[in-house]
Amino acid sequence: MNTGFKRSGKGVRLKLGAEEAAVVRTLVEQLVALVDERPAGEGELAGFGISDSAEKPDDPVLARLFPDAYREDPDAAHEFRRYTEAGLRDRKRHDAGIVLDGLRPGEITLDQDQAQAWLRVLNDVRLALGTRLDITEEFNDKLDRLDVRDPRYPTFAVYDWLTFLQESLVRALW
Repeated sequence: MNTGFKRSGKGVRLKLGAEEAAVVRTLVEQLVALVDERPAGEGELAGFGISDSAEKPDDPVLARLFPDAYREDPDAAHEFRRYTEAGLRDRKRHDAGIVLDGLRPGEITLDQDQAQAWLRVLNDVRLALGTRLDITEEFNDKLDRLDVRDPRYPTFAVYDWLTFLQESLVRALW
């Protein structure tokens, strides 16, 4: 059984089985594919990280990963998104690359920067999965009542495991 992240003299450690590493890899690769979907019509300022067509995404997962900065002011939200979304996407891809580069079965030791990247990626994967599963505050009650034969059970269990990993990483860094 995975015991989560633990503090060590060289940073934080995590021991993953082959199946656990494969699950994390698959989810992070799916996150990268989702984040790579750039809005159409980037315009001539795209090289500077500025988009001419930055709109709130229709996909609820992307809307969760890239929320409006100003919910009460659509014009300000649009302008903020124009200047920040490309950089946010780049950061998410960069962090995912750090996770994927070091991800393997067995013991993994992360330095502070790598651990922070893992923390951000675990958060993004949980946000994406939680949005798709329509996770609410009653999640634990729902999982406790869900029959293990229910086809959704494995996905809910993965979400629960990712929550455990993220919490153990926060505790190890704290």
